[in-house]
Amino acid sequence: MASELSKEELTKIDAHIVAHKSMPGALLPLLHAIQDDIGYVPEACYPHISKALALSIAEVHGVVTFYHHFRTHQKGKHVLQICRAESCQALGSAALEAYTKKCLNIDYHQTTSDGAITLEPVYCLGNCALSPAVMLDDEVYGRMDAQKMTDLISEVQHG
Repeated sequence: MASELSKEELTKIDAHIVAHKSMPGALLPLLHAIQDDIGYVPEACYPHISKALALSIAEVHGVVTFYHHFRTHQKGKHVLQICRAESCQALGSAALEAYTKKCLNIDYHQTTSDGAITLEPVYCLGNCALSPAVMLDDEVYGRMDAQKMTDLISEVQHG
């Protein structure tokens, strides 16, 4: 499994494990540190984490997959999040979500074939007055519809 990790990734992961393993409740801070550093939490590092924290590989996997924040694969150049909270759902985010998935030809937690966009759900952007809302990288956009989404995707893909 570790062979799937580059030497650089393995070195970084091991350093984070050393820095966090003696902390109470170390798993979540460790996972955040790994993702913040290398962009995702590779499944190949689960055995290293489980051994260091005396957890089963299934426990590590369960935490990573429970929290939508964690990625198990490298993200695209841009991350597009669609809000799935109640206000956004009430104002059309489900249709926007279906449209976006079709346009990008991917599902949630996947990246476009050109590596440009990773699509992720988010459960509140705090922009309820302007629902439905999306976030591209660190910028929130409100009152989104199919045309605005097309424009946003086009801007990302074509400059």
